[in-house]
Amino acid sequence: MSFLNYHHLRYFRAIAHEGSLTRAARHLKLSQSALSVQLRTLESSLGHPLFERRSKSLVLTEAGRIALEYADSIFRSGEELVDLLRHRTSRSRSLLRVGATSNLSRNFQMSFLRPLTTREDVELIVHSGSIRELLARLHAHTLDVVLSNTAMKRDAESGWHCHLLDEQPVSLVGRRRRGLKPFRFPEDLRTTPVVLPSLESSIRTAFDLLMDLSGIRPVIAAEVDDMAMLRLMARETDGVTLVPPVVVRDELEGGQLVERHRFPEIKESFYAITQSRRFPNPLLRELMQARGRLAGSKP
Repeated sequence: MSFLNYHHLRYFRAIAHEGSLTRAARHLKLSQSALSVQLRTLESSLGHPLFERRSKSLVLTEAGRIALEYADSIFRSGEELVDLLRHRTSRSRSLLRVGATSNLSRNFQMSFLRPLTTREDVELIVHSGSIRELLARLHAHTLDVVLSNTAMKRDAESGWHCHLLDEQPVSLVGRRRRGLKPFRFPEDLRTTPVVLPSLESSIRTAFDLLMDLSGIRPVIAAEVDDMAMLRLMARETDGVTLVPPVVVRDELEGGQLVERHRFPEIKESFYAITQSRRFPNPLLRELMQARGRLAGSKP
C-alpha cells in the first residue's frame, strides 16, 4: 500500500511557492540535487508529474495544482493545530483575535464583544484594517473572525462563511437646536447640507438611488469612509448626517443629536466572517451563540 510522505509534500510545496528548485533548495537549506530526488520520489508515489519545465522555469501541471491545494490545506491545518494546542497549554487565559474593518461602528463592535470584555479568563486582541488585509490575516490563521458591514461571497478556494449578525435602520441625524422645525424629506435636502458615507458604502448606494428617484440633488457637505469620523461630523456640522443610529447611540440618548428622518428601506448590515477550520475557537462560538440569543429576543 502506498503512503504519503509528508517530508516530500513539504519539499514539493516549497518548490511550488518559490517557483524554482534553486530558490526552494536555498530556503530549505538542501542541495538542489537532493531536492530534485525528493520531488521525483513524490511524483512516482502519486503517479503523475507535478511540474513541467517552460523557459527555464517550473510550471505546475494539472495534477500539481491539485496536489498544491491539498498540501496547502494540510499544512494550514497543521499550523492551526499547533497554534491551538500551544495556546491551550501555555496560556492561563483564552485568546480571541478579532479583525474589524475601519469603517465599522465602534458601538457595534463593543456590543458584539461585550460578553467577553469582563471575563478575567479571556484576552481579546482587536485589529482594525481594510477588508482585504483582514481577510488575508484570517486566511493565515492570525485572526479568528473578521467583523464587517460588507458581505463576502463564499467560494471553494477561500472557504469563507459570512454570518449576518444584525441589521440596523439608517437615519438622518442632526444637532438639537431651539426652534427646530420638522424635517421634510426629501424636499429639505435641496438646501440642507448632508454628510454622507463614502461611495463604497452600501447605504450610500441606496441613498443615492432614493435621491435619483426623487429628482433631488442633495448639497453634500462631506463624504466620510470612517464611522468614527462620521460620528464626529454629525456632532459638529449644522446640517444632517446619514448614519445608522447605533453609531451615534450615546449622542441620541444624551440629547446632543436628534433623529430627523428614518429610512425603513435602507439598512446597515453587520457580518461576522469566519473560515472553515477543523479547530474553531470556542470563544467565537460563545459570541455567535450570544448574538443569536440577542437577535432572537428582538420584537
